[in-house]
Amino acid sequence: MNGGLPRRLLLPLCVILVLLWSLLPILWQVTTSFKPNSELLSLPPLMPASPTFEHYRVIFDEQPFHHVLVNSTVVAFATTLAALGIGSLAAFPLARLPIRGKGTFLGIVLGASMFPAIVTVGPLFVIIRELGLRDTWWALVISHTSFSLPLTIWILTNFMRELPEDLYRASRIDGCTPWQSFYHVFLPLCRPGLAAAAILVFLFSWTEFLFALTFTATEASRTVPVAIALFPGLHEIRWGEMAAASVIVTIPVFLIVGAFHKHIVRGLTVGAVKG
Repeated sequence: MNGGLPRRLLLPLCVILVLLWSLLPILWQVTTSFKPNSELLSLPPLMPASPTFEHYRVIFDEQPFHHVLVNSTVVAFATTLAALGIGSLAAFPLARLPIRGKGTFLGIVLGASMFPAIVTVGPLFVIIRELGLRDTWWALVISHTSFSLPLTIWILTNFMRELPEDLYRASRIDGCTPWQSFYHVFLPLCRPGLAAAAILVFLFSWTEFLFALTFTATEASRTVPVAIALFPGLHEIRWGEMAAASVIVTIPVFLIVGAFHKHIVRGLTVGAVKG
């Protein structure tokens, strides 16, 4: 009995340690964003003695931060819609239609996702420049969609495979075409899978840095990660402004994950347990 108590406490203790390890950087950024410049490099205290909103005022009044927020929002939503639209159209035949080589195709899709972005950024830059799309939203939407499609197709294919096979047969007996079966029967039932894929694609596009740095040149299309990276000046690093900007761009992520966490868990764990 005495030896069982530490074992029961071990798991909660590990969970608490993991939470602290994960949340500490976020809490640090939040406290830093409210510290005046005179306290930024002083340890202790960890908490600001005189909290201020000056850093938040600066990034909106003296920096074009509101514009890069709009850029990131448009690019992330457009990428999510494109990836879900193309990915669902590819996932349905792979999951339900009698097509040869479906396993091979899925293997190729998964293999394509293993290529690091740095390998393809050069050819993509040449293509985007020749198309006249550099420093536009389209350059980022196309590149982000191409890299998020493999994961989207994989998630939606596995989710559609878990739906009862009789659904497709019944819809065909009732006179539905494959397109009607996909649009009217499978898509409404795939909302958890769509939500899981959507949040992952959105987070990837919202935080992506390499393509955004390479394919943009001005505030016309520059996104949040690049804007934050360019905050440091020639003779100083603006820790307060960088922390305030990081807090602002993290808030939408928390809200989206909090709103759709049940769908995300179901979408990512589908097929893990067989009844």
